[in-house]
Amino acid sequence: MVGASGVLVDFSITWLCKERAKIHKYVANSFGFIIATISNYLLNRYWTFYTENAQAKFVEFSKFFFIAIVGLAINNAILYFFHEKLKWNFYLSKLVAIGIVSIWNFSFNYLYTFTAVS
Repeated sequence: MVGASGVLVDFSITWLCKERAKIHKYVANSFGFIIATISNYLLNRYWTFYTENAQAKFVEFSKFFFIAIVGLAINNAILYFFHEKLKWNFYLSKLVAIGIVSIWNFSFNYLYTFTAVS
């Protein structure tokens, strides 16, 4: 559910920025990715991996943010490769990028971010 909502948020923000606001496609992609990442963090924090520990929340968000920045770089690189080099449709390329980066994000957040803080 969290992942699906993230895809919806990512595509919606990217589309609004790119198509309506006429923001450069890679900047629009980055905005969509960042907003979806924040949404995913909040949903994961309060629904999937709930804790009341304030220190844990700060440490987790720091880890989550680091993983998200790496994920954003991977996302834009994949998007560039499929869209610019292979000449795929922008949104199809974005879907491929989201699929690959979702595996990265989930795996590293599961193994690193949402672990118990002593």
